[in-house]
Amino acid sequence: MYLEAKETARLYKLLSDQLGSDTTEAMFKYIDNKTERSVEATIKTLATKDDIANLRMATKDDIASLRKEMSDNRSETMKWMFIFWVGNVGAMLAIALLILKK
Repeated sequence: MYLEAKETARLYKLLSDQLGSDTTEAMFKYIDNKTERSVEATIKTLATKDDIANLRMATKDDIASLRKEMSDNRSETMKWMFIFWVGNVGAMLAIALLILKK
């Protein structure tokens, strides 16, 4: 940390000598503002532990809901399959009886 401050002070002095104090000050403010906005934008996109925990909880709830819905659909499908097969067996028996009567 001390080295950065020392290097910044040296850079400021060199630039002040070449560009002038006002220009150097404006340049440093611009760089500071640009860096601060970049860091703030990065922080907004990072996920926190709470964000990840909430996402996990929501995912678990969604999976549980999906499993329940799949179970309900499965029983509904089995009910209709049974009705279909009973109807088919009845139709086959009717056809067989018609053929045997002739």
